[in-house]
Amino acid sequence: MAQALKSQTLATVPMSNEERSLRVDLAAAYRLVDYFGWCELIYGHLTAHVPGPEPHFLINPYGLNYDEITASNLVKIDIDGKIIEPTPHAVNEAGFVIHSAIHMLSDETNHVVMHTHSRAGMAIAALKEGLLPISMGATAFYDDVAYHDYEGPSLYLDERERLQQSLGKKKTLILKSHGLLTVGKTVAEAFIRLYRLESACRVQLDAGAAGTLDILDGAVASKSGRDVNRFMEQEETFGQLEFAALMRKVDKIDDSYRH
Repeated sequence: MAQALKSQTLATVPMSNEERSLRVDLAAAYRLVDYFGWCELIYGHLTAHVPGPEPHFLINPYGLNYDEITASNLVKIDIDGKIIEPTPHAVNEAGFVIHSAIHMLSDETNHVVMHTHSRAGMAIAALKEGLLPISMGATAFYDDVAYHDYEGPSLYLDERERLQQSLGKKKTLILKSHGLLTVGKTVAEAFIRLYRLESACRVQLDAGAAGTLDILDGAVASKSGRDVNRFMEQEETFGQLEFAALMRKVDKIDDSYRH
């Protein structure tokens, strides 16, 4: 893993308006993960492909809390884990392996990758049954959730090909015994998908603790999922209205993520 460079600051590096906007959105997503309590200390990552032809993506500085992430301290790396621009920070090797596996794919619908170790997500990932169609929210993932068998904390490059195969063309991946992963064309899309997945996991755990789960018929669950997702896709950009509202919430609390 490449070591951090300290000779310059991000302010000295030219940046397009598109990258700046992406950095602000991604930093906001980190603050929201912290706000909703999905963090596991400093671990888990939200990454985004930097606009342009190069396979570079932004990732959180290793060692910082999610409420310390800002647009300017996000670290830009390539798919080999090399840090592209000067920064005083390093990156997490496990995060690099998982996220680079997705960013290696030439698919613009997977430009943003979000992976969390939330309590509810890890609990569902530990169940043989996985995510079950027991709620309207869960049906949104009925035909769009994949699973990846646990291989450890994802430190070895050869797992990347298997991660790609596990995800396939789906937008949601449950890493067994590990956590949740969603992808999207934008930060808003990936985050709202993660929010809905996290919510579905919590509902399943709550319902299971209270009584016997009432699993929906496959045909009903499939139709419900299509309808729920069709409603979301009526927006110009999937999840943008919800994410913009959440950013306004974060701004009222602490807008330092924008810097």
